[in-house]
Amino acid sequence: MLTIDQATYDAIVAHAKRDHPDEACGIVAGPEGSDRPERFIEMINAAGSPTFYEFDSTDLLQLYKEMDANDEEPVIVYHSHTATEAYPSRTDIGLAMEPNAHYVLVSTRDCFTDGGNDDGPVEFRSFRIIDGNVTEEEISIVATLS
Repeated sequence: MLTIDQATYDAIVAHAKRDHPDEACGIVAGPEGSDRPERFIEMINAAGSPTFYEFDSTDLLQLYKEMDANDEEPVIVYHSHTATEAYPSRTDIGLAMEPNAHYVLVSTRDCFTDGGNDDGPVEFRSFRIIDGNVTEEEISIVATLS
């Protein structure tokens, strides 16, 4: 199960809506081995695409150096789908290299209705992806992480 605080959930959803129609992406880091998503890191989609995301390699290397220095690891790796459901694509599965991470997908496909406003719903789902096997997991949204 993924336990996430409301502020981090809201930040992920806001990033997905703001970058629409391109896919948004980012990481939420936490202390190594804790499974606590504590530090929200919004990344730039270097692909600038509505159908694909790619972390900028320089930014990602810098982030991993920071996480290493802070004894952190990626607890959540997130990105958005702008025209499809929040389920990992074959490409997403192939790129999933963090066996301890929760892979969060946010679909904004139903969000922009009636002339482009972002008042519509989003689909927010979390998965574990290990050795190409995808398992959906429950999400618990809490006020704050205790």
